[in-house]
Amino acid sequence: MSNIDKQALLGADKHANQHRLSRLIIEANSAELRAIAEAVEQYTDQLIAALADSEKRIAELEAREVNLSKLSVGEVMHMSGFSRDYAEGWCAGNDNAIHEIRTAGIKVKGE
Repeated sequence: MSNIDKQALLGADKHANQHRLSRLIIEANSAELRAIAEAVEQYTDQLIAALADSEKRIAELEAREVNLSKLSVGEVMHMSGFSRDYAEGWCAGNDNAIHEIRTAGIKVKGE
């Protein structure tokens, strides 16, 4: 669902909820019922604000890039001092990590 669709739905829902709650507040027979309706209206506004903040944070996270070094087997052997088998395993694991990160839609620096 596009952001425009979400915004339209949120706007319509909020307007409908406010209309229903306003009518309930006006028509309520007891002060307790009016207080409950007012509290629900406030919570609804808080939830809508929290949703907007969450969507903003998600957009920020999606825009980030990670930096995973792509090293050769020889470079890993030299840096670690370990065997060729170790270096090959490290490189394979690194390649798998880069693949999974890309699959998740996260940008990898150097692409």
